[in-house]
Amino acid sequence: MILTFFKRITAVIIYCLAMLPLASMAKDINISNGKIVMSLNYGVKASITSLTVNGQKVISSSDGIFTSVSIGGKTYSSLNLKSPASFSRTGNIIKIANIRYGDKSITINENWIFTITNENIKWAIERSTSKPLTVDESAAPVFNFDSFNTWEGAYQGYGGLAWFYLFNEKLCTYGVHTRSSDFWNSKTNNGLNITVNAPGKNVAMKYTRTGDDRLAYTISVSNKEMVPKMDTGTNRRRFIRGRTDVWAPFNLPAGTTTQNITFSYFNFKDKYGRGDFKGIDGDKVSGVLNTIARIGVIDSLHFGGNSWHTPYGPICLHEQYIAQMGLGINDPKYLMGDKSCLDFYRDHAIKPDGRVYPRWAYTNEDAMPGKFNGDGFYEAQWGILMDSNPDLVTNIAELYDMNGDTRWVKTHQLSCEKALDWILARDSNGNGLVEMMSDNTAEKRSSDWIDIIWASYENAFVNAKLYHALVKWSDIERQLGNTTKANYYAGFAAKLKTSFNKSTKDGGFWDAEKGCYVYWIDKDKTIHGRNLVTPVNFMAIAYGICDDDARKKIILDNIETQMQKENLFFWPLAMSTYAKEEGKEYQFPFPYYENGDLFLSWGSVAVKAYAEYNPAIAVKYVKNVLAQYGKDGLAFQRYSRLKQDGQGDDILSGNSLAIVGLYQAIYGINPSYNRFYLDPHITPELAGTTLNYNYRNKKLSIGLDNNSYSVADKMFKVVAGKSFGFNTTSNQLSYFNGNSAAVAMQASTTQHLTITIRNWDAGKMEWQQSAAGPVSYVLHQLKANAVYLLALDGQPLKKVKSDLRGELIVDCGKAVGKVTVER
Repeated sequence: MILTFFKRITAVIIYCLAMLPLASMAKDINISNGKIVMSLNYGVKASITSLTVNGQKVISSSDGIFTSVSIGGKTYSSLNLKSPASFSRTGNIIKIANIRYGDKSITINENWIFTITNENIKWAIERSTSKPLTVDESAAPVFNFDSFNTWEGAYQGYGGLAWFYLFNEKLCTYGVHTRSSDFWNSKTNNGLNITVNAPGKNVAMKYTRTGDDRLAYTISVSNKEMVPKMDTGTNRRRFIRGRTDVWAPFNLPAGTTTQNITFSYFNFKDKYGRGDFKGIDGDKVSGVLNTIARIGVIDSLHFGGNSWHTPYGPICLHEQYIAQMGLGINDPKYLMGDKSCLDFYRDHAIKPDGRVYPRWAYTNEDAMPGKFNGDGFYEAQWGILMDSNPDLVTNIAELYDMNGDTRWVKTHQLSCEKALDWILARDSNGNGLVEMMSDNTAEKRSSDWIDIIWASYENAFVNAKLYHALVKWSDIERQLGNTTKANYYAGFAAKLKTSFNKSTKDGGFWDAEKGCYVYWIDKDKTIHGRNLVTPVNFMAIAYGICDDDARKKIILDNIETQMQKENLFFWPLAMSTYAKEEGKEYQFPFPYYENGDLFLSWGSVAVKAYAEYNPAIAVKYVKNVLAQYGKDGLAFQRYSRLKQDGQGDDILSGNSLAIVGLYQAIYGINPSYNRFYLDPHITPELAGTTLNYNYRNKKLSIGLDNNSYSVADKMFKVVAGKSFGFNTTSNQLSYFNGNSAAVAMQASTTQHLTITIRNWDAGKMEWQQSAAGPVSYVLHQLKANAVYLLALDGQPLKKVKSDLRGELIVDCGKAVGKVTVER
């Protein structure tokens, strides 16, 4: 025993003496481009031990950034090399070679090459293995940020968000498929973009709150797409608790692979700042749209309203506002990501007969038995939720308005027709109102988003959504040249609207006694949902079904009276109780859950409903939502009516929709397929607001003042006292009068130009120009072959005549101020 002891001691001493020369070889190399500074340690290990971003140290540890592989429960990494790595430098290129780690049977060999430029630092990782490996995890590399609070979140390359506010305990881990991550902190304004370029490979990233409260960020590159490890049989769960192994083991082939990682600094305010807000808390507006609005994006092909943090991770395809949220989020990556997502839904969520699955989730626990497919889409346990069919169409149509991509929307033409035709076939009595799968409330089956209220047969909620989809899609059919389908959908919408607005006595939804539209009517003509269900009534107004001003006033005034009486900060799902037989038992007594609690996901239609009638009311509730965000981040499913406190772990990105409504209905931002349409309804306190807005690879500046609104890019600016459309190319400005989709005037110039519209109607068109050079105008939509009087700066110049197309050319020098064309 004594001899054995001394042998062990001797071996340890010999090992330590052998390591002394290696330890003395460890060196630090400074890599910097000014904004990003890193210290690279090499020798017996290879790691980045320090990372500073714009003067803020974000990593300072020996295991700051390194590479590794885990096999069979054992981890091999660049922190423990088989032999010393070597260093070389040529100009702005630094190379650490022969980074070898593993054991007797496994060797990973890497070369790290850093290229330094003023804009960024690029890190190429060349990795070689002599034989194929099945790995539990590959980190290439892993970043260990000093504190979990270093960054507030990381925007993903497809527009989603890893929001660290939701990592509310240690060992929370979130995995996604993306090649880019924008880490940001709104307090320091520091941002770090990390982008991976690995041609022909798949890239996945994961974010972990570590056991010692650091933030671990891991990049994995693989031949095939990484598959989630949880849950057995479904393998779709992206967010896990109490563990870090979010990805299933995968194969690492033999040979050499190369990936390039680019580090670049950005100023958060410059990149994601939204402008100068007046009369409202702009920081909170930005906060809501930069965080809670994005958390329904679970992964690159899975966009919805329920967050990735939700225990079973559902996506509701029966939510018409997912694309609309992109209007407020205003990140081109979100729009591109949603485009890919909708392509995925087209190919995987529509049944051959046109039925659209209403949901997707991590697991099948919410599904009807056997009513799901291998991609995770399913029919919900509560009933056939019919609104998924029109809502998929609406999301495609509204994304098209934002991206203007006609080729893309055409790839959805047949699938949208199939989805619409499936639900339109449900109008068995020909009255324009489609019918649900259940005939009567007593069946206790739901049919829409309000999924434990037993709406049946003719459902106003679903029909309102369908009307909205039909109006939008009929216009797209016309653009795509299918006038037959366009007329069919428009005609059905018109019939639906007529029947919807009939009194309940005549088979419609208007309840004159209650002063609202009812929710549904059973097949036996029994009327249900007379308790002023707010989404039904808000949609009727916001979508243009109700165009009776007297009815609008009754509905909106009655809601506001009750809101003031109860001092509620947001509109509830229903103003009073359902009858007990109309919903699932545990929602009674009133108010509870869908029977009267506050669901913020209906904020955009509510704001739009009030915007034209009384925008001050809409702004009041927008401010209330912002105040609530300041208290709790809106990180809940709903708010109780009794205490107005957050309820439910099913966090909804729809909690942002009142702020999206602020952008769309109050500020009036409405991108359309061929123009940027501005239709403000601001209150006096909002006057002076200036917004920055991304619009199809351009930065627009939007000015909102009392009866004076403007849109400008780097070259052109239009100012008007009412709504208008704006579009530009390199040397041409297009002005659209009011909400018309047809161009009213085009101005061509190579210099800066501002035009202020003074008057625009059939008899007189007048504008003020401020030009840096000569301008050629083409006026459109005039009377053909008609004579007009042209006046410059108030002085009649000559008579001019429009051509056969109703167009007229007016050329002006830069010295000209006012231009008038009058019949």
